[in-house]
Amino acid sequence: MKRLFAILIIVLFIMTACGNNDTNGKTSDDPTTDKKDELTEVKVVLDWTPNTNHTGLYVAKEKGYFQEEGLDVEIMLPGEAGADQLIASGQADFGISNQESITEARVQDIPLVSIAAIIQHNTSGFAAPVDKNIKSPKDFEGKTYGGWGSPVEEAVLSTLMKQDGGDMDKLNIVNIGTADYFTAVKRDIDFAWIFYGWTGIEAELREEELEMLYLTDFSDKLDYYTPVLATSEEQIEKNPETVEKFLSAVSKGYEFAIENPEAAANILIDAVPDLDAELVKASQEWLKDKYQDDADRWGEQKLEVWENYAEWMLENDLLDKELDSEKAFTNEFLPK
Repeated sequence: MKRLFAILIIVLFIMTACGNNDTNGKTSDDPTTDKKDELTEVKVVLDWTPNTNHTGLYVAKEKGYFQEEGLDVEIMLPGEAGADQLIASGQADFGISNQESITEARVQDIPLVSIAAIIQHNTSGFAAPVDKNIKSPKDFEGKTYGGWGSPVEEAVLSTLMKQDGGDMDKLNIVNIGTADYFTAVKRDIDFAWIFYGWTGIEAELREEELEMLYLTDFSDKLDYYTPVLATSEEQIEKNPETVEKFLSAVSKGYEFAIENPEAAANILIDAVPDLDAELVKASQEWLKDKYQDDADRWGEQKLEVWENYAEWMLENDLLDKELDSEKAFTNEFLPK
């Protein structure tokens, strides 16, 4: 009986010891225990399908920059709600937005804040195949523009045409939504508003020559930040350390993309295999000099840029009241 009792004690001891181990055979006190549960979970939502505007995020995730900052980051697609709405409602901690959207949101008392400029200068503009013979805004007369139904489109078109001596009433505007640019210009429209870093580069690869009228060629006030990284005032107030850590990792991601465009492109391609690899690599090479451009550091924003564009929007009846530009953005959390 004593022998049986001793055996039971030994068995209980072994079971207890095993129960204190994790699935890898490490005790809870083992310093090599997986630290994933200790990371702060963060959600960042894109503004569109993944592309080279977003490369820095994917680099930061793949290279472990987020984890080094103690963050477990999930990159989300926006869905029907849109990035701004998900950030404002607290369903995402950070997201990709643009100066125009944040300006409109803040004037409507939705407290979104831009925390970094992903691209330093506006690389968008109106693009038309060369055979459409559109070389200046006046040439928009008698043509059909394909847009997405935003009031800002008409305001920009009107401003540029008036400045160039054109008549806005002679321009036909249709809503093409998310239709493919190259299909639309062959079938329904003469020109559209594009980001050269993606659609323009795709045109080069297709060997389809475009006439590109950049917004910045016509007005300094249209050299606004698009896209930007955004968050909410609540996130800044309650979790400033998380904002700082997030931007530290993302800054490293975009700095890597600037210095290593091909390697960065491959990271994005691996993360999103459905993307056209040739387009991603060509776009990344074109954008590498555009991310930081003439700024002292990646992500830097200037007050005058926010004031100039808000003034332009107000002049064109796109805002109900003036924007408090100083509250719309911050450089506070960028690495020094």
